[in-house]
Amino acid sequence: MIYLDYQATTPLCPEAREAMMRWLGGPDSDTFGNPHSPHRMGRMAAAAVETARERVAALLPDGGKLIFTSGATEAINMVLQGTPGDVITFATEHAAVLDCQRVVEAQGRRFTILPVTPDGRADLDALQAAITPATGLIAVMAINNEIGVRNPLAPVVAIARQVGARVLVDAVQAYGRVPVEVAADYIAISAHKCHGPKGIGALWIGPDADAPAPLLWGGGQEASLRSGTLSPALCAGFGAAAQVAQESFSEQMFHVEHLWNMAREAFAGWELNGSAVDRWKGNLNIRRANEHGGLDVARLMSDCRNVMFSAGSACASGSGRPSHVLRAIGLTDAQAKSSIRLGFGRYTSLQDIADAAAIITAAAREQGL
Repeated sequence: MIYLDYQATTPLCPEAREAMMRWLGGPDSDTFGNPHSPHRMGRMAAAAVETARERVAALLPDGGKLIFTSGATEAINMVLQGTPGDVITFATEHAAVLDCQRVVEAQGRRFTILPVTPDGRADLDALQAAITPATGLIAVMAINNEIGVRNPLAPVVAIARQVGARVLVDAVQAYGRVPVEVAADYIAISAHKCHGPKGIGALWIGPDADAPAPLLWGGGQEASLRSGTLSPALCAGFGAAAQVAQESFSEQMFHVEHLWNMAREAFAGWELNGSAVDRWKGNLNIRRANEHGGLDVARLMSDCRNVMFSAGSACASGSGRPSHVLRAIGLTDAQAKSSIRLGFGRYTSLQDIADAAAIITAAAREQGL
């Protein structure tokens, strides 16, 4: 099996697994305590959580506060639903942002979705024209999950500051892969996209930003903002994955660049979706067509069942609809439906790329492409 779906999830790194195992304690251990309990076992668990918090926060801007959540979706919803003012975002954002439109509008706030440029980047001219003194929040991705394009975050922040608006950055695809240094107010991240466990993420709140209103009410365990008992095992796994990422940034970027170059050569003749320059190169979104029609991606995936790749985001797979991201950059429905996404990273080998390319291109030739 060849796994090329790193945008959907990443393999759990051994360091994260090892860190988690200690805190999955059975009845004969002293590591199953509730981290919110005041006794010795509780304090031990709480110390593990705080160590993890420091490690996760180390990859984010200095200062601020890190709140553990169930994932980036919860973090994004918390900010969009819990901060005042109108919202502006972009057409290629994740569903966790776009599907908050009805909730935000039900609160009596405007929710504006702006276009992107043909290469997939946020349209700064459109943002400048749309922002008003009533704008309270701009939501923007660091790296797009479907096409890998990197957004111009610093100019977005600069435009927001003209009217005192806050900026929420969805850094799910950036965290642990590239430095996240933008001067945003809120940053949402998820552990399983950086070789950590599923079921945990975080919201970083900048030092000058107000905390959003809580989504969940109860014990207020996370700074009175997010209620619910934390899992020391998930926190520890996230922290270990973050530490490994921090220590291997340069090595990982070099490896991914090498994989990208090989993949581009192996898929010569396929059309690239999104910018070839302003992007994370662990994401290759390509399409294939000729005068007789485009690629039948469903058939391709069936014919290449030992290669794990995607026809779009995992969150929207099976919907039958063409990708909203590919439509937003100007592709027709037919072009969008003939596109595939290959995601690779730390544990992908050059042989994986070579073998996957041979299998996929052979299957495409069987379709006359």
